[in-house]
Amino acid sequence: MAADSAPSVLVAVTTEADLERAEALAGALVEQGLAACVALEPQRAIYRWQGQLERSEEVRLTIKGHPARLAELEAEVRRLHSYATPQWIHWIASAGGAYGAWVAEACGEGAGG
Repeated sequence: MAADSAPSVLVAVTTEADLERAEALAGALVEQGLAACVALEPQRAIYRWQGQLERSEEVRLTIKGHPARLAELEAEVRRLHSYATPQWIHWIASAGGAYGAWVAEACGEGAGG
């Protein structure tokens, strides 16, 4: 398969305050077909918020979905998120043929996108 014909996959990252909230958000996104898979990783964050240096335990969600569902995915993450200003970083990546096809199918976009 040529590099320019590799399927595209949306990868997005956000964080949640704890595992319970992260699992609830991930479950909702997968159930709705907005994400094919969400990986959860506990992490410690150090950041500046409202002029203060903060430290917190969080859970990073790495969301894999179809690029055609980006706007819907972002809107749902913002609607369900527990933070007033959730992290939202996303990019489009090339995926292996079978994995890219699975993501498309899981997000209701079919093999052709």
